[in-house]
Amino acid sequence: MAEEKVIDETIQGNSLTLKNKRDNKRKLYIESYGCAMNFSDSEIVASILSEEGFNTTKVLEDADLVLVNTCSIREKAELTIRKRLEKFNAVKRTKPHLKVGVLGCMAERLKSQFLEEEKIVDMVVGPDAYKDLPNLIKEVDEGRNAINVILSKEETYGDVAPVRLNTNGISAYVSITRGCDNMCTFCVVPFTRGRERSREPQSILEEVNDLWNRGYKEITLLGQNVDSYLWYGGGLKKDFNQATEMQKATAVNFANLLEMTAIAQPKMRIRFSTSNPQDLTLDVVKTMAKYDNICKHIHLPVQSGSDRILKAMNRLHTREEYFTLIDNIRQIIPDCAISQDMIAGFPTETEEDHKDTLSLLEYVKYDFGYMYSYSERPGTMAARKLEDDVPEADKKRRLAEIIALQRQHSGYRLQQRLGKIDEVLIEGESKRSTEHWMGRNSQNAVVVFPKEEGSQVGEFVQVKIEDCTTGTLLGSIVKK
Repeated sequence: MAEEKVIDETIQGNSLTLKNKRDNKRKLYIESYGCAMNFSDSEIVASILSEEGFNTTKVLEDADLVLVNTCSIREKAELTIRKRLEKFNAVKRTKPHLKVGVLGCMAERLKSQFLEEEKIVDMVVGPDAYKDLPNLIKEVDEGRNAINVILSKEETYGDVAPVRLNTNGISAYVSITRGCDNMCTFCVVPFTRGRERSREPQSILEEVNDLWNRGYKEITLLGQNVDSYLWYGGGLKKDFNQATEMQKATAVNFANLLEMTAIAQPKMRIRFSTSNPQDLTLDVVKTMAKYDNICKHIHLPVQSGSDRILKAMNRLHTREEYFTLIDNIRQIIPDCAISQDMIAGFPTETEEDHKDTLSLLEYVKYDFGYMYSYSERPGTMAARKLEDDVPEADKKRRLAEIIALQRQHSGYRLQQRLGKIDEVLIEGESKRSTEHWMGRNSQNAVVVFPKEEGSQVGEFVQVKIEDCTTGTLLGSIVKK
């Protein structure tokens, strides 16, 4: 259960492949790191470059263009990416025509270092500049370095149909917002991804309908902060107060979008990520309760259980307000799973603050969580204003205590499902046995069960939950 923030370690550094176009003559090798937004963005990039004569390849040595989609959330991610860039440059020495580019969040942060000082890349492209790739590639082809890290106030890529890469053909991400206006002091996202803007609802529904027609069974509506989705004809979230009366009357918020999506594809399973406690309205929770196809799981990062630390993090909610929200969710959807993000050892954190975090965990008893110790990110407010003063040994111990408590609670939540019949979407074979399927229930828990004749990947089945391990539910298919 101890993973990095919305970062799936199993897919880090994956290279992408998609169907080749016969007339495309050049080869693109693209690797992605970081959060789901980055993997989603890589699909957009591959889609744009497919129109520019590039087919993807999984073989680095065959490529004409190597792109690495980067993440700035943790120091570890940056170190990994630097190692990869060294590897790409080693290949480049034997293939001088090979061009290397950095995309995504590190691009914005380290543009001058990469291009001018270290000269390790030919091209630096920020998260809002992917449509400029054809021009940037032209520049590079003509022997010039190319850079575009301008953060846009408009770009949502609503008109680019992403090519689905490395997917199981069942679940897909649909991006609904870009950027973030919440200036949490530990987070680099507002600086690397820019101000918050929402994508036009019609283009979201068209993408969802298209995915259903292509056989997908589950989508995740994706944004740095989905709850603050707001469409009023385009423009930044922060400018909504200047909208016309008509724009305000016809505006679409996240609860409206969720409902529109649920109605448009009643058999499609709908998830969303990530929520923010200060922006999650009870309208959203009531919409979840109203439609069976919206999964009963909310990822609700809290980061700390201490009011003092929450204030230092610029989280715009208190511990009490968070508890009230949790109580309301449990009242409206009694079997809703709730998961967390938690930071141990934020600057100035005391043992008292840490105890507050443990008592918050006890109160909520999350289904699962993503927990990590604080690592200072250059460019953030915390790095500028606060000294990283909690000793490494204390951070490690506090994190271990948080993880141990979360393990207990994860086990407790899994045991609560024993005897229930859950609808499970079959995602593939179990890692441990070819005789078993694995899939997830509405609460996002992994369920493993014996294959039955006729059952197949992509199918919804009713599974009676009979047992559980520390992280998995075990059961068997119930005949209809």
